[in-house]
Amino acid sequence: MLTRENTENGGLYSCPLAMTDGAARVIKQLPSAYSWIKERAYPRLISRDPAQFWTSGQWMTERRGGSDVASGTETVAVPQSDGSYRLHGYKWFSSATDANMTLTLARVEGPDKNVIEGTKGLSLFYLEVFDEQKKLNNIQVQKMKNKLGTRQLPTAELLLDGAVAYRISDKGRGVAGISNMLTISRIHNALSSAAAMRRILSMARDYSTRRKAFGDYLKNYPLHMQTLARMEVEARAATILVLEVARLLGREDTGIASDQESLLLRLLTPLAKLYTAKQAMSVVSEGLECFGGQGYIEDTGLPGLLRDSQVLTIWEGTTNILSLDVLRAITKTQGEVLVALHHSVMSKIQKASQTQEMKDHSHRVKEATLKVMNFVQTNPDKAQVAARDLAYSLTRIYIASLLLDHAVECGMTRTDIHTAQRWCEGDLAPVVSNLSHYNTTPEDLHLVFQNYSGQ
Repeated sequence: MLTRENTENGGLYSCPLAMTDGAARVIKQLPSAYSWIKERAYPRLISRDPAQFWTSGQWMTERRGGSDVASGTETVAVPQSDGSYRLHGYKWFSSATDANMTLTLARVEGPDKNVIEGTKGLSLFYLEVFDEQKKLNNIQVQKMKNKLGTRQLPTAELLLDGAVAYRISDKGRGVAGISNMLTISRIHNALSSAAAMRRILSMARDYSTRRKAFGDYLKNYPLHMQTLARMEVEARAATILVLEVARLLGREDTGIASDQESLLLRLLTPLAKLYTAKQAMSVVSEGLECFGGQGYIEDTGLPGLLRDSQVLTIWEGTTNILSLDVLRAITKTQGEVLVALHHSVMSKIQKASQTQEMKDHSHRVKEATLKVMNFVQTNPDKAQVAARDLAYSLTRIYIASLLLDHAVECGMTRTDIHTAQRWCEGDLAPVVSNLSHYNTTPEDLHLVFQNYSGQ
């Protein structure tokens, strides 16, 4: 039986492994000029030998900014004669504080003691947490964070007081240097979301076969089974999206991805992270409700699942931050990512559109796709306020195409057909459904808040 003691005091590996995986990818791709770091760190980051294995942190967040590293990073890197740097700064949210190494951002101090502000002033640094004597590398733990969830993971406020580090990006290219790491950790985040849904659903299904209410088992009540069925559709949808993004990443890593697949990966990574995290919160909350009062009792360990899931919407970018990242991907590629998604959706629903069971549902997906693409083209002035709904729409449409394609390719089982049909019957284009919401001006919104506060 899960208890609060063994769920909140035990180990938590998902976050450290995500950051370690991301750091390994960054270091593996370093040029030959950093060969000593690659030879020292990379084998340890991928080792399966507990005596050799290293974990990596990811110390980016500072007091002035979370996702806004451009204006929020105040850490200064002072060059040393031996090619190293001394870092001076305050890292406000440092996950996996007990890691062996970390990647972090800082501003290189020039000869005049000045630094360059903004993104162009940020460089990426490799820092080992402990020195040769196993002592902290001029790092002071100021405070351990008292977090809502993931309490097993040590997160702290750290003062870097001359920590020895090495620059592993070109000067001013720190944000570009962490892009690969963000891709990896965001996919890990989406996988954790899918796993959280599957875990609570498996427990709720099992509980329904054991718990009697009003003279019968929960599994024999149609309303309860409909609730579990809805959760199942969400869990399957999240899983198939994560697996598709992982497939695209694998193709890119091995150098066989087409241009379209690379564009899809760029777009789907933030979409998968933001959408599955929201799904996880909804499904886990619904799952707790399936246990009635037991779901609210700490002794069962169930409340910890909900607390741990909340970080998934925040870490590596909140929903709004990632929605804006989707807009950047569209803008920087001049819409090519949307063209790639459109082509992929159309090819995936082609076979399903020829089946009796899913012909109408394929048509719904096609229609929703065209409406969303038209919205993007005709409403550039509404892009910012509609960014979240646009992200949801693109994700729901792409999941629909994946489920339809999966049902056909896996033999048209009743479960796969039912899952695809249920998903496609939902709102696939909330950015179109909520069109009237985007006519509200910022002044109108401020007026609402003023009236609410009595001003």
